[in-house]
Amino acid sequence: MQFIKAIFSMFFARVFPQAIPTTLSDTVHGFSFTAIDGEALPLSHYRGKLVLVVNTASKCGFTGQYKTLEVLWQKYRDRGLVIIAVPSNDFGKQEPGNEADIKQFCQTRYHVSFPITTKQKVVGNDAHPFFVWVSKAVGSRAVPQWNFYKYLINAEGQLIAWFPSITSPASDRIMHVIEANLPPHRSN
Repeated sequence: MQFIKAIFSMFFARVFPQAIPTTLSDTVHGFSFTAIDGEALPLSHYRGKLVLVVNTASKCGFTGQYKTLEVLWQKYRDRGLVIIAVPSNDFGKQEPGNEADIKQFCQTRYHVSFPITTKQKVVGNDAHPFFVWVSKAVGSRAVPQWNFYKYLINAEGQLIAWFPSITSPASDRIMHVIEANLPPHRSN
């Protein structure tokens, strides 16, 4: 039933970047994750960069998006795009493994080289503070309804767009927002 509800919600979700309120006083730079290897991963470290945060799972119908995310990472990382995968077992128990399992799967199957966090809750009372903030910033429509929801954060740490699971990371919609918001290219 949860899967059907998620598909229904995704089908009727707007497929263009969602309007994000501009009255938020907080930015994401106050939040921190823990990298899959156990090191601190403060979002303030990415100040001045464009950040794409994606809740992920290894056993999901959308898991193939890891490949496209890696392509984006390789194409744009030198221009200021950072991709952060946030594994979660919240939907359909599709991320049952531990951190070592997740890391091995991502690296072996999809050659992921962008940052991956430890497994997190992304919905409910125990959700990671970043996802609680998303809910407060945009409302329940932006809270992940399934795996592979995508959140784009600009160089100032503001949430500028979000995309549901069904939107491919290489879609024209996401590519347009990325291209329009990459930090200015600096020549040495």
